[in-house]
Amino acid sequence: MFSRSRFNPVPGAMDFWTYLRQPQPYRWVILAVSFLPLSLILWWATEESILVPPSPPEVTYITSYAPDRSDEEIAASNEANQRRKDERRAQLEEIEQRKREMYRDLGRATGIDVDAMEAEIEAERAAEEAAEAQTASETGETGAVASD
Repeated sequence: MFSRSRFNPVPGAMDFWTYLRQPQPYRWVILAVSFLPLSLILWWATEESILVPPSPPEVTYITSYAPDRSDEEIAASNEANQRRKDERRAQLEEIEQRKREMYRDLGRATGIDVDAMEAEIEAERAAEEAAEAQTASETGETGAVASD
């Protein structure tokens, strides 16, 4: 079966061997020149190279606080930062409340029962919180989360 296949390599190999056995004046030179690119590629691929590990980066620390601050100054700056955070949080909550009012007005204008939807969402939220509390009590975790 292999000899009848059109993909049989034996006749091609035999023809090549017959050609190589014929006396040619430059056959050894041509053979050597044809091996030269392969030899160069193999030599280049197997050449040993040593990679030097990169030098560690130079780190420059930038301090934004005076290193000789007192505890009172630190506490005062922390209180000022907390006040700014609380003001930002209040502003964001006010913006969110305005958005909710706008969506409520839009829902009422399009004929959607907004109050029923809010009650349904609140019931789902309460059920999720109860499930989280149940899971936390089963695993022994506390519900306290550190705030920013």
